[in-house]
Amino acid sequence: MIRPVHGGNLAWAAALAGCPASAILDFSASISPLGPPESALAAIQAHLSSLTAYPDPDYGELRTALGEALNVDRDWILPGNGSAELLTWAAWDLSKLEATYVVTPAFGDYSRALLAFGAQVLECPLELQSLDAEAGSRLVTDDLSVSNRSLVSPSLCLPVPLAIDAHRQGLLLNNPHNPTGLLFGREAILPYVKQLGMVVVDEAFMDFLPPSEQETLIDAVEEFPNLVILRSLTKFYSLPGLRLGCAIAHPDILRRWQLQRDPWPVNALAAAAAAAVVRDTVFERQTWDWLPVARRELFEGLANLPGLQPFAGAANFLLVESSMSVSSIQKSLLERHRILIRDCLSFPELGDRFFRVAVRSRADNLQLIAGLSEVIRQLTVVG
Repeated sequence: MIRPVHGGNLAWAAALAGCPASAILDFSASISPLGPPESALAAIQAHLSSLTAYPDPDYGELRTALGEALNVDRDWILPGNGSAELLTWAAWDLSKLEATYVVTPAFGDYSRALLAFGAQVLECPLELQSLDAEAGSRLVTDDLSVSNRSLVSPSLCLPVPLAIDAHRQGLLLNNPHNPTGLLFGREAILPYVKQLGMVVVDEAFMDFLPPSEQETLIDAVEEFPNLVILRSLTKFYSLPGLRLGCAIAHPDILRRWQLQRDPWPVNALAAAAAAAVVRDTVFERQTWDWLPVARRELFEGLANLPGLQPFAGAANFLLVESSMSVSSIQKSLLERHRILIRDCLSFPELGDRFFRVAVRSRADNLQLIAGLSEVIRQLTVVG
């Protein structure tokens, strides 16, 4: 079976571990362990009868709910079959420009989507630099280094040049950044929005931050018709199987996308679940209270293991640098403990010395730490 490009491939992991997929403890996909919310399950149950009819192609109720949650007019919102579908249409627009900057390491679907339409991709690399566990970690871009608020850096500049003909170029990045977890400040991105032809910001993990800590650009879309924000509803609400996402952008952009795509990209049950969960303020608060504590405990547990250096970040995952082969660690973890971590082989800048792990429940996180401790000890003896 081919090694997966994305996290969450339990069929591949189960084949390697020699067990059912249900027996795998999955740290490779950055999905909240707190859901799905009861509000989503109740909405799905209540709308089972809608399976006999086509969904509303306008998705009026869903767009209204999303607009209320994101504080934007519903005409500026387009629901999608996960943010991946909407990324495809954003890449379609970006491909019409002379070139598109991508901050790397980058989510692999960015290249997939851009290259599918023949876009010219210009990579702009971030340089990772590990420090000791007490000092934490920092991210270096060119000659500028910033370390504050656990790698949440409102002042960090993007490693993206601005040319005289910037209006013919685009930018695609995610914020918080995947896989580093770095959170770029609004003020670091806005200069590019003002000068480039199109800027697409994938905010798939932004909702893991409470509103007071978010650096979202959603409130800027009405001022800048070249700005597109992508949001995922699957990670925060633990609904990856339903495929839910939305784009926030000028209505002219969204109408153009709507004309090009399938008229019913979001099924009726997914639409009902999405409308329910974005109004579930109790689940939101539960997540915002849980994540900082769980992430800190996981960070400290990883930092205490020999040969591992986690990078602090703002999302529900941690990037970890390893002094030994991650492929060996991953294989041993699966075979000996049925635990799956996300290798970084699909990120060429990182390779076999980095892995990424989701933040899960305290019990799961402790199980990961114990498994890694045993595997590292065993690999060190063998080596």
